[in-house]
Amino acid sequence: MLKNVPPTNGMSRRQFLKLAGGAGLAMAVCGCPALVRPRPKTRNVIMLGIDGMDPTLLHRLMTQGRMPNCRRLSESGCFMPLGTSDPPQSPVAWSNVISGTNPGGHGIFDFIARDPATLKPYFSTAHVGPPHHALKLGRHSIPFGAPDVTNLRKGPTFWVDLEAQGVDCSILRMPANFPPTPCGSRTLSGLGTPDIEGSYGMFTVYTDDLTMPQGDLPGGRIERITTVNGRVEARLHGPALPEGSTQEFVTLPLLLYPDRAAKAAKIVITDRDWILREGEWTDWIRLRFPMPGATPDVAGMVRMYLKHAGERLALYVSPVNIDPLDPALPISTPAGFSNELARRLGPFYTQGIAEETRARSAGVFDDDDYRHQALMVHGDAVRLLEYELDRFKSGYFFGYLSALDTCSHIFWRTMDQQHPLYTPELAAKHGDFLPWLYEQMDSIIGRMLQRVDERTIFMVMSDHGFGTFRRQFNLNSWLMDYGYATPNRKASRGNSALFADVDWPTTRAYGLGINGLYLNLKGRERDGTVHPGEEAEQVTDKLIRHLTGIRDPDTGATVISRVCRARDIYSGPHMGNAPDLVVCYAPGYRASWDTVLGKYPREHILDNLDPWSGDHSMDSSRLQGVFLSNRPITTNTPALEDIAPTLLSLFGAPHNPGMTGRTIMDGGNHEREHVKESNHV
Repeated sequence: MLKNVPPTNGMSRRQFLKLAGGAGLAMAVCGCPALVRPRPKTRNVIMLGIDGMDPTLLHRLMTQGRMPNCRRLSESGCFMPLGTSDPPQSPVAWSNVISGTNPGGHGIFDFIARDPATLKPYFSTAHVGPPHHALKLGRHSIPFGAPDVTNLRKGPTFWVDLEAQGVDCSILRMPANFPPTPCGSRTLSGLGTPDIEGSYGMFTVYTDDLTMPQGDLPGGRIERITTVNGRVEARLHGPALPEGSTQEFVTLPLLLYPDRAAKAAKIVITDRDWILREGEWTDWIRLRFPMPGATPDVAGMVRMYLKHAGERLALYVSPVNIDPLDPALPISTPAGFSNELARRLGPFYTQGIAEETRARSAGVFDDDDYRHQALMVHGDAVRLLEYELDRFKSGYFFGYLSALDTCSHIFWRTMDQQHPLYTPELAAKHGDFLPWLYEQMDSIIGRMLQRVDERTIFMVMSDHGFGTFRRQFNLNSWLMDYGYATPNRKASRGNSALFADVDWPTTRAYGLGINGLYLNLKGRERDGTVHPGEEAEQVTDKLIRHLTGIRDPDTGATVISRVCRARDIYSGPHMGNAPDLVVCYAPGYRASWDTVLGKYPREHILDNLDPWSGDHSMDSSRLQGVFLSNRPITTNTPALEDIAPTLLSLFGAPHNPGMTGRTIMDGGNHEREHVKESNHV
């Protein structure tokens, strides 16, 4: 087990550099002494994106000797904290990387956005709608044609600029790139890719266990089943049907034949069957969902896990993933690239967030179940990465791994003795899992280093770090109790989601997403009450003063360290979609799930008792990412938006005027290179 992890795992850049220098990494972190030496021209760049790798934890493991390849890489070039996005959420951060600019330039400000005219929330990175055309038959609407799928990220896309200069690009599982930006490069979409239902992922559990809840949960549904004459009849959910249809989803019949004595079950779907023992998983099961009218069948695929088959029966069915062999929605460029990968390697998870964090939060999975499933997802990602890297010859290559991020969310409580869910027994069983997972990343980095020659620049980067999530703050509840929002049903307050409890004509502010805070602005919101200009400024000033003054009544700690005006941290053509304020939570605190869902419960601050115990949607100054490279860089303060302009520079491509980042590395595209005393603090 990793000992003495800092409670918040957050430190300033200066503290990090001081620690690194004192630990013997001064040359690695602070660059090389000034000298002039020849260097071959850059032929290619290989980049590995590791979501959620934390610089403080990485440094600690390096000094313990558990990350030899990262240490080797840092000693040949640099190891620096990498400035993250505001807020440090993955879709925002990776959009900074792709576009070379801040959210004002690319338009992604949170996982969740809203339509001010309707106040309905939606996923910020992509829109999946019904087909443009439908045949009306009475009250029914039968769609035909392809669904309307739109990538909502704006601004530049660096590999399109590289491609224009003749640089071959392979972009594997880049987050915030669904549907993939049209281009001639080989790309496979990543985070933001939905399941067949158009959501971030909806699992289903079929169970007769009366102790489990029933109905829809965040990220899943639990369906109660009954065994009649040794058989269970159920329906497997597929694509959604348009409004006005007689049913909500296309479904397929699913039959279960449990053998409780043997703790096993036979599963039948459309005349195919599988037998599982308790604790076993199926391989990928490819399915076809018959659509109404002239619309072609929709392909999808699932994996099933027989959780219980004795006194209780519980069958987990994964979200229906887009089938890479026959994708119902665009997930790659060229369109046949995903098919090629699946034919060579077999089916793989296409869902953007495939690790079942929500099944763990719901209690459907225990920690062992979650670890097993998360490592299956990781195995798919590594197979794709290594296959494509073997084929890579020259140009730019990007590969992405998500396991550190999702597993840190779930297992941070095993390392933080002050977390309300920490127990010595939990730490003894799972406390070394995250350090072990860091070691797996180091092994992958080592295998990639074997492919790096003197004309190749190799970078490893993460989009943000990590910290503990001990206490949750109900932002909307606080707004209501301090007069910024008004309830419309006081007695039933907190029972409804999506702002159903608020009286809009008397409300001045509301929280949406994890970090966003909006004024109910007249002329913008549907029932706006706050006049733009002087009144809006007064409300904003008051909110900032009040929110930064909140203290936890149980501990006395600061809950919110900063509240930023959008105009102070963003710039660009998409500022109109920004929240008015960005709430930056102090270490250990984060917006509650009820805040994200638009609820107004009565408590303001409470313990986080969800296994989702680590997070990064807090103050960005404490959550830098990681930048490792086999070459030094020319700044002490690299940031995510510097990546794209640096890549363009390395290949001699012109700077894109839509990018606000800087070039932070000389690619050696000159006969001789002056290596500066860079990165020195």
